[in-house]
Amino acid sequence: MCIRDRPEYWEDRYQREPDPFDWYQKYAGVRDCVTQHVKENNQILNIGCGNSRLSEDMYKDGLLKITNIDISATVIKQMQERYKEDFPLMKFQVMDAKKLDFSSNSFDIALDKGTLDCVLCGDNSSANVEAMLGEIYRVLTPTGAYICISYGFPSSREAYFKNSAWNWKLTWEKVAKPTISPSAGVVKEEGQDQKNFHYIYILKKQVAAPEAAKAPAGETQPGEEKAPSEEDKK
Repeated sequence: MCIRDRPEYWEDRYQREPDPFDWYQKYAGVRDCVTQHVKENNQILNIGCGNSRLSEDMYKDGLLKITNIDISATVIKQMQERYKEDFPLMKFQVMDAKKLDFSSNSFDIALDKGTLDCVLCGDNSSANVEAMLGEIYRVLTPTGAYICISYGFPSSREAYFKNSAWNWKLTWEKVAKPTISPSAGVVKEEGQDQKNFHYIYILKKQVAAPEAAKAPAGETQPGEEKAPSEEDKK
C-alpha cells in the first residue's frame, strides 16, 4: 500500500528534502489551461502545496490571492520563511484537505496538483476522496471551479467526481509529460498513448436554474401554447 497519504511520510520527507520540488508539471506546463479558468482577482486555494514553486510562479504571473495548505507542518513553516519577504500576500496554513477550516463559498478556484492521487493511494481511499471533494465543493463559490492535475486516466478518475450532492460540470484536458516532447511521435495505441500525458480535470460548479413559477389555472407560461378549446377545434 502506498504511504503517501500519511502525514508522517511527508513530515519525514520535507525534513530530509527541503528544496523545492514539483510533482508532475511545473506551472509553465499547465499555464495555458489554468489561465483559461483563473482570473487575477480570484481567491485561490492551493491544496497540498508541498514545496512546489507552483504558487510562486502563479504569483509572478499576477495571481496574487493564493492560500496554500498542506498536511505537513514542516513544509508550511519552510514555505512561510521562504516567501514572507517577496510574496507578502501569499498565505500558508497547516490543514487537512478532508477537513477544511474555511467558511463555505470562500474561494473561486481550488487547485490540486497530485493531492487527489495521494489520497487515492491510502487506506479508505474512496471515503477519503469523497470527504475531500465534498469539502472542496463546499468552500467554492457558486460559480467556482476545482482544477485537478493528475496522472490518472479519465476512466480511472471520472467516477470519483460524481456525487448527487455536487452540481458541477466536468471537462478535461491533457498535457504531455515533461519527459515527452510535444513534437515527438506519440504511440497511437490508446493504452500506451495515455501514459504519455498528465490530465487536468476542470470541475465547474453550476448554478441551479430556478424552477419556473407555476401559472394559475387557465393561464400559460411564456412560450407555452394554450391547449385548444372545443371551440378552437371546430
